[in-house]
Amino acid sequence: MSNPLIRARDAFAASHPETRESPNGRDWGVIDTGGTGPALVLIPGTLGRADIFWQQITALAPQLRVIALSYPAQGGITDWAADICALLDARGIASAAVLGSSLGGYLAQYLAGAHPARVSHLFAANTLDTVAGIAERQPYAQDLDHAPIADLRAGFLGAMKAWGQAQPDQIDLVDFLIAEVGGRIPEGEMRARLNALKRGPELPATPLPPAALTVIDAADDPLIPPPMRAAVRARLPGATGFHFRWGGHFPYVLRPALYSSLILSRLGLAPLDQGWTGSPEFEA
Repeated sequence: MSNPLIRARDAFAASHPETRESPNGRDWGVIDTGGTGPALVLIPGTLGRADIFWQQITALAPQLRVIALSYPAQGGITDWAADICALLDARGIASAAVLGSSLGGYLAQYLAGAHPARVSHLFAANTLDTVAGIAERQPYAQDLDHAPIADLRAGFLGAMKAWGQAQPDQIDLVDFLIAEVGGRIPEGEMRARLNALKRGPELPATPLPPAALTVIDAADDPLIPPPMRAAVRARLPGATGFHFRWGGHFPYVLRPALYSSLILSRLGLAPLDQGWTGSPEFEA
């Protein structure tokens, strides 16, 4: 495999396989680095498994207990928030910092609103503020329970190929995502992820203090347009915002050292040495 992102992820996955856990009867994939440091939960978007955060897991494990998740094939936003609480209970963790990207960012916001005592810091990354109107958009407008899975995958594959043509500098990332869509994410999980937003609840207010709120977005994100980015910031007043000048919808894959340093800095820990200045890479 010539793609360096796939090679690096596969090497990580071979040495850090997911374990399977079933809180409330739903089967989650979990990568848990263990240790006694503060806990950080990482929740991917629709097109990633727990190991899509391989670069953050590797970089942050010396200072944090990182728990990265892969979605089950059942349930939705409300169920999954309860499951994450149960996963923390099983580890004796009262509260954790929670970072979610895209779909994961919506889930993380819901978790922080519905179970605020369990979230010590919320990172809402490259995400949305509402599911209103999403059922009219593709692929959500399809019958997600019964449409041929090949049709659902084809919609993503077409979008990925167009993305690669528009941003050829991100072709390695696009090929990485095509492999995820093409089958690395099983059918049941894919349907559940799409349905989670199509049938998802609107977000409850988040009672966390501003110091515990971080919003991450990127100027060249092809999936989250500027009005949606602004809406996420507006619903989390006082949050510290980090705006990547480039990084697309996956800055944690494309800008891993800066992304990991951002997390550490917001949690009051020493950032990585590689490239972190806090500015001017980011515009608050």
